[in-house]
Amino acid sequence: MAGGAASGGNATSDAYAPARGWLLLPAWLVLGIVVLAPIGLMLIYSFLTKEFRGGVIWEFSLEAYDQFFFDRGLFGDESPTIQWAYIQIFWRSIWQATLATLLCLLIGFPTAYFIATRPANQRTIWVFLITIPYWVNLLIRTVSMRFILRDQGPLNDLLQWVGVISEPLTIINTNLGVQIGLFYSYLPFMVLPLYAAIERYNFSLSEAAADLYAPRHKILTRIVLPAVKPGVIAGCILVFVPSLGSFLAPDLLGGARNFMIGSLIDEQFRGSAGNWPFGAAASMILLTLVLLVLMVLARQQARLEKGAS
Repeated sequence: MAGGAASGGNATSDAYAPARGWLLLPAWLVLGIVVLAPIGLMLIYSFLTKEFRGGVIWEFSLEAYDQFFFDRGLFGDESPTIQWAYIQIFWRSIWQATLATLLCLLIGFPTAYFIATRPANQRTIWVFLITIPYWVNLLIRTVSMRFILRDQGPLNDLLQWVGVISEPLTIINTNLGVQIGLFYSYLPFMVLPLYAAIERYNFSLSEAAADLYAPRHKILTRIVLPAVKPGVIAGCILVFVPSLGSFLAPDLLGGARNFMIGSLIDEQFRGSAGNWPFGAAASMILLTLVLLVLMVLARQQARLEKGAS
């Protein structure tokens, strides 16, 4: 008892050690069925051959990956050249997701800071106001955004009434429309982790820096941001990853000319004209990119925790 108290509550023995495997079994089963099995299935499908009427033929090949990176002509008998079409779609997805992450951070940080500095009895109300629009299904919200952004929609009507523009802006079926859709869809994913990090921040540090005549931008960049950096990293992950694979916003707000990788994958599994191995290969390439990003961010997080200790 005394030993446990002296060590801060860290037990020196684990009474549940013999049963640990059985206690974790339900979690491992759920993880295996819901996460690992679908990923494993996609990995296998990516090395199979396309069936003419849809589906796959159980003949292993690298044709799907070759199709993603190389163009061999209409009949596949020409010298291979780089398949820029799919690479451009991939690149468009990366910069759209990156821009959405930066915009969410730019808007989400002051929003979270504002909420965290309100009186304790008001913070729940502000968090509620941030999250309540997201109780509605993402598809319905994206369709509603399409209605707002259309040429004769409320946004263009308001801008014309104020006198900012003389003719309606074309936002639907543009990269701007996709960006607005991504920003609107994932903004709370940035605000909530930042709010949790800022709420735990010791504001006396900022007061001490102000007493020492530190400028406000120095307080922000050298004291506040390093202290809440774990929340920034978490928010960036939560926005970047789903934005990278999003297909609703590109489909409904971007059109065929503004495809993203999520739209490309979705198209491959629709109807009998789809190419399941190619869609699975594109999914694996996307998953690899996401894992690389997560590894970089996880390494940064580990360095922060090591520096803090």
